[in-house]
Amino acid sequence: MTIDMHAHLVPPIVLEDLEKEPSRYGVHLEQAAGGTCVCYDHGLKIRPFFDRLLDLEQRWEEMGKQGIDRQILSVWADLFGYSMPADKGAGWNRLLNERLSQVVQRYPERLSMLACMPLQNATLAAKELEYGVKQCGAVGGVIAASVDDVNLGDADLDEFWAAAVDLDVPLFMHPTQPTPAARTTKYGLNVIVQYIYDSTVSAGSLVMSGVLDRFPELRIILPHGGGYFPYQIGRFDRIYRNQEIPRSPSQPPSAYLGRFWYDTILHSAQALSYLLGLVGSERVLLGTDYPFPVDDPSPMQSLADAGCSQAEIEQISQGNTRALFKL
Repeated sequence: MTIDMHAHLVPPIVLEDLEKEPSRYGVHLEQAAGGTCVCYDHGLKIRPFFDRLLDLEQRWEEMGKQGIDRQILSVWADLFGYSMPADKGAGWNRLLNERLSQVVQRYPERLSMLACMPLQNATLAAKELEYGVKQCGAVGGVIAASVDDVNLGDADLDEFWAAAVDLDVPLFMHPTQPTPAARTTKYGLNVIVQYIYDSTVSAGSLVMSGVLDRFPELRIILPHGGGYFPYQIGRFDRIYRNQEIPRSPSQPPSAYLGRFWYDTILHSAQALSYLLGLVGSERVLLGTDYPFPVDDPSPMQSLADAGCSQAEIEQISQGNTRALFKL
C-alpha cells in the first residue's frame, strides 16, 4: 500500500458550520473575487478556498494517477488560527478535527488523519492532541512552524511536547504564511522561498533551543525535504562552534539530522538523492502536498529518478510511514 503522508483536505461541512454559527468559533466567511474566504475576528483574512481543497470525489482519481493508495490528511495549515484567543482557538480546532474525522471514518481503507491543535496554549493543545488521537482516530498531529510568529523552539510548549511523547505519536510541522512578507508578494516567492524559510527557522530553533535534548523521544516530520535545514547543516554547525559557551544543544546541529523525518517533496531528483544520502532512506516519507499547485503529481517517479532501488522505494512509499504512524 503506497501512502502519501502529506496531503490536505478541508471538509466542506466546515463552511456550513461557519455559516450557521460564526460567533461560536470566532470565524466567519466572506466572498471575494476568487471565492469564499475564512476571516478571523482578530482581522486575519485567508486567501480563498479552491475547489480541489474541498473536493473528495476528484481526489480518488488523482490518487490513482499518482499511484497512491492511502492519504494521511491534514487540514489547510493557514486555518489553525494561533492568533485567536485560546478558548476560541480550542473550539475551532475541535471543529476541524471532528469534521475531518467524519470524512476519514467513511473511508478507513483509504484515508487517515492528523489532528490540529490550538498551539497558542500548551495545555489546551495537549488536551486537543489527546482528543484527536483517542476520540477522532488521528495517527499524529500537525502543527504550524511558528506560533503567532514565535519559533517553536522559543514558544512555551513543553507540556505539549510531553503529551506527544506520552501519546507516542509523531508531529508534522507545516509552514504557514497567510500574509506574505513584502519582498515575497510577487513571482510566487512566498511559496517558493518564504514557506521554506519558515520551516528552516523553526527546525533550527527546535535544535538550538534544546527542545530535542529535553524530549529525546519526540518525533517530528519536516515538509518539503526539510526546508533548507539539511542543505545548510554545515552553516548551522559553524555557528554552533562559534558559541563561546554552548549550552544548547548538547551536540552540533548535524547530530540532530537523524532526529527528524523528511518528506520527498523537493521537485528535484538531485536534491532528493542528496537528502537520501545525508539522512538515509529510513528517515524519508513519501509526500505529494496534494491538492496545492506545488504538489508532486508523480511521487513514485520522483523516487525512481532519484536513483532509489526497489527496496528503497517500498521503504519510503510505505514501510517508513507504516512504522511511524502505526498503520
